[in-house]
Amino acid sequence: MPVKQALVDVAPTAPITLAELPLRPELVGEEPYGAPQLDVPHLLNVNENPYPPPEQVRAEAAAAVAEAMAGLNRYPERDAVGLRSDLASYLGHGLNSDHIWCGNGSNEVLLHVMLAFAGPDRTALGFAPTYSMYPEYARDSHTRWVTVDRRPDFTLDRDAALAAIERERPAVIIVANPNNPTGTSTDLDTIRALHDATDGMVVVDEAYQEFAREGTPSALELLPTCPRLLVSRTMSKAFAFAGGRLGYLAAAPAVVDALRIVRLPYHLSAVTQAVARVALRHADTMLAQVDALRAERDAVADWLTELGLQVAASDANFVLFGRFADRHRVWQQLLDAGVLIREVGPPGWLRVSAGTPADMAAFRTALAAVLPHTQLVPTSSTNVNNEED
Repeated sequence: MPVKQALVDVAPTAPITLAELPLRPELVGEEPYGAPQLDVPHLLNVNENPYPPPEQVRAEAAAAVAEAMAGLNRYPERDAVGLRSDLASYLGHGLNSDHIWCGNGSNEVLLHVMLAFAGPDRTALGFAPTYSMYPEYARDSHTRWVTVDRRPDFTLDRDAALAAIERERPAVIIVANPNNPTGTSTDLDTIRALHDATDGMVVVDEAYQEFAREGTPSALELLPTCPRLLVSRTMSKAFAFAGGRLGYLAAAPAVVDALRIVRLPYHLSAVTQAVARVALRHADTMLAQVDALRAERDAVADWLTELGLQVAASDANFVLFGRFADRHRVWQQLLDAGVLIREVGPPGWLRVSAGTPADMAAFRTALAAVLPHTQLVPTSSTNVNNEED
């Protein structure tokens, strides 16, 4: 007969708290990254494309998912070579699959860069204000993070940047171009100068490049002559694919080989790969609203300027504006009116994404009602680059 194990009568313990866990010291007190996800009529806070994929693309994607499901008992193609080939074709510039790496959003791809090229006893350099995830990539990879302040108009100060490279000797330099949260662009001559001044890796994060003004060049043009340059992109913004989670970068094949070392096995699901390839086959359709969103961006920037607000020049699908003595109060009043924007960037500034005509009309109506009762910070006031998130 089977032996019955005696049950020990032990009283349950109280649930363990976060403070009681042996968390890494640098993570104590940290909060998870994330913009508010609220159920309101007008979502203008995380720079999404407000237009969902058209029915034709949805139907083809559903068929691709069904086909992928038939083999879901097997691991996905580990290095996503087919998807990388499609991404190379989309980018052009003579690239092929060997030049492309991809992951679950550009966040994962940039973390791969930090894991491969940064780390303990190494430094990463950025230009503040900029995307607030960059220092988190540094923290998570045990990398020292330093920044150089941008000019008051949020453009990159080349001389200050070159001086910081000489002083800090960074292993990785990250330039968001167009910059988030300001929308500001950096010229290719400056990017080349940064590359030539360092022995480290230079990442140009072009998450919003498709929204740049006509004729604005991409750093992809520099790849043939800048061997340590990496140009990252995402399908989340212009492609209306934020829920699909697909980011990628272009670089020399040796760089891609380095990133393959640090990626987790099977990091891109078969479903993600299948749906992303459908979206790329319909790139023209998926990008059809980009011109309309550019126009909405420019129109709202002009309107905000006419109201007497400070407005950062933007090549992205959003506009940073201010400056408010109490920006949280303005943000909350807009939210109370059903309009969610982003409280991000330097003190006093807010950011609004370009949305549908109905979204932008609601934003204008709400802000026009708030402004007469709002105190602004004078243009001459200093301290424009102390970033908050």
